[in-house]
Amino acid sequence: MFTGIIEEVGRLKSLRRGTIRIGCRLVLDGLKIGDSISTNGICLTVTKFDGECFSANVMPETIKRTSLEELTFGAKVNLERALRLGDRLGGHIVSGHIDGVGRIVLIRAEGNARVVEVECDRSMLRQIVEKGSVALDGMSLTVMGVGSKSFSVSLIPHTMSVTNFIDKKVGDAVNIETDVIGKYVERLMSMSESPARFPSTITKDFLLANGF
Repeated sequence: MFTGIIEEVGRLKSLRRGTIRIGCRLVLDGLKIGDSISTNGICLTVTKFDGECFSANVMPETIKRTSLEELTFGAKVNLERALRLGDRLGGHIVSGHIDGVGRIVLIRAEGNARVVEVECDRSMLRQIVEKGSVALDGMSLTVMGVGSKSFSVSLIPHTMSVTNFIDKKVGDAVNIETDVIGKYVERLMSMSESPARFPSTITKDFLLANGF
């Protein structure tokens, strides 16, 4: 479990044969084998580390469902260690389970902020609401607006300077994790809207037989 507050920007050292290596320093402090590190929003389990980098196993499903396969050597990645009980929850609840990949279609300045518009599948848009939370490459952001094909967020200068978004450009892929609350709401709504898909086993005879 994470908060979406990025601790460090690391560098991709290698990604081959199901293993990823990330160069970093801050997140190595107190690290143990088996710990979780959010890497561009992806929850990865540390399998090996030294004083300059950590390694983790990456499943084919993870590569297929995220932007990892588009990263090149030296690419910047957002890093965050797992949340500890008692820590301040500065962002929002982020699981590290990516829902899909979006594409940046617009970047524009607005005062001291940078507005970023991301296009994504409608299945994800249904779980994104204006003024709600969304995680992009692991960053906890507030949704500025939602359209029919895309949504937008606004980044303050500090966020730009301490994350990999400082180098993002139109056309780049971003990992998206929608708000976990939205996922459960959508699931419950789909069940109530389609009762035929989930037929009840409770009948009048059942109630009578059980004393109702």
